[in-house]
Amino acid sequence: MSVASRDQIAIDAVGVARRFGARWVLRGVDLQVRPGEMVGLLGANGSGKSTLLRILGTLLKPSAGGATIYGHDVVKSPDEVRRQIGFLAHTPGLYDDLTARENLQFAASMLGLENAKLDEALDRVGLGGVRNERVRGFSAGMQRRLSMARLLLRNARVLLLDEPYSNLDVAGISLMNELIGESVKGGGAALVVLHELAPAAAVLDRTVTIREGRIDEPDGAALDAANFAVAGEG
Repeated sequence: MSVASRDQIAIDAVGVARRFGARWVLRGVDLQVRPGEMVGLLGANGSGKSTLLRILGTLLKPSAGGATIYGHDVVKSPDEVRRQIGFLAHTPGLYDDLTARENLQFAASMLGLENAKLDEALDRVGLGGVRNERVRGFSAGMQRRLSMARLLLRNARVLLLDEPYSNLDVAGISLMNELIGESVKGGGAALVVLHELAPAAAVLDRTVTIREGRIDEPDGAALDAANFAVAGEG
């Protein structure tokens, strides 16, 4: 594949492997996600779903193989990759002693966003009324909504989301799908680790499954009734 054509692919992972000690979690993952796609990532407990997401998000280095985000290498050009992505970890990663707004302000500062629309993001996720309250008093669902607001601080071209529906109620799930849908329809792309498919069924384009450290994608993994089996955390 030429460099020019790789620039047009949102996520391009080739032979990605990762070892922790003597244990190989990923054994050669090949995966492409193109602009306009939302792809669900499934797999059994410990299959390496979150590990793959962290590699794509520059939080871990692969032990072998490589990956690019719109042509930018996740190891050689991590700063450029980070400018392209919005990353949502399975845990919120918030600061309990800061208010909702202060959490966003800190995130904006770390992202180098001087004119981030903090209040607009909080209003969008339904937290405008508690913007000045400390996060330590927030429910798990409210914390997840605040994590959503953090994604809104900039228009990421690629969303990497690890079980984004955790702790969300029906309204929160709908909002998450709305945000993902807006990104994908605007020419972005999303790779989403899923524990179950039901919350994302309305917006997913396809699913892929990690088995034995590699991507198993028979018949394009188009959504069908068989895809609604539970896939555990990884």
